[in-house]
Amino acid sequence: MDRLNLTDLAALLRDAAGSDEGVPLDEAALDTLFLDLGYDSLALLQVTGIVERDHDLALDEEALDEAQTPRAYLDLVNGAPAARSAA
Repeated sequence: MDRLNLTDLAALLRDAAGSDEGVPLDEAALDTLFLDLGYDSLALLQVTGIVERDHDLALDEEALDEAQTPRAYLDLVNGAPAARSAA
């Protein structure tokens, strides 16, 4: 699996939120809560569906609930086993 990076995550979030407005998602925002960045749980749910499909992952729902910053989300995604391996 290719690692999900901050640039990819930012693009997915902008698409899911349907807007280019809001706080820019860059290195300075890695530890800022998604809510403070203007992204709600629906946007994260949409992004997670895309990430799971495109990267063949099965992400733990409880861990996703706790991944409330871009850094935590990227760490979770990049540390997740492939869905084939997890089954």
